[in-house]
Amino acid sequence: MIRVVVADDQALVRAGVRMMLEAAGDMEVCGEAADGAEAVRLVERHRPDVVLMDLRMPRVDGLEATRRILAAQPSARIVVLTTFSEDENLYAALGAGALGFLVKDDPPARMVESVRRAATGEPPLAPSVLRRVVERALAAERQAVPLPPGLTGREAQVLTLVGVGLSNAEIADRLHVGVTTVKSHVAALIDKLGLRNRTQAAVMAHRFGLVDTGFTPVAPAGSDRESGVSGS
Repeated sequence: MIRVVVADDQALVRAGVRMMLEAAGDMEVCGEAADGAEAVRLVERHRPDVVLMDLRMPRVDGLEATRRILAAQPSARIVVLTTFSEDENLYAALGAGALGFLVKDDPPARMVESVRRAATGEPPLAPSVLRRVVERALAAERQAVPLPPGLTGREAQVLTLVGVGLSNAEIADRLHVGVTTVKSHVAALIDKLGLRNRTQAAVMAHRFGLVDTGFTPVAPAGSDRESGVSGS
């Protein structure tokens, strides 16, 4: 069962989200918060698998709540709830470590599937949205930074494909390995790079020059070109 905390200052929104998620059969809403301060307390108490976080709430807003939660629980999986995808605070929340975001008027099936993805650590971001996130994160970058020597060749390959926006299953298929193996590599490279989640890893893949501006993989130095990383 996937346990979820929903934070939104509108009771009607919280009730609607609860109904959609619990109707899926594999999720339960273990807490509802009307503001960011309450969200922080509920996450500390319940340790949910996923937090759905509205950005615009009274007292403590969703951005500050996201920062507080991740400072105390770096592995927390927070998905932002927003009314429109160009909210400036949205990108600040992603930069602070939120895993992804959902627009409130998304279809119920998309919300349910996105929560399932988030529970496994995969960002609920379409490739087109990931592209915007990466482009904004790299807006001030002048040049690529060197790839740290601690990553193995396989980890660099996995990081490249994360940067392209592939899921664990798609990476496993591309590299001809199991999904569990991919999950292990993703966890290892996130730990080695000192990142919070997969979305930040995707940004770093671009900073390291592993993925070009067209979101096409560039083979890391010393990689096995038969692995699929450098394929067209």
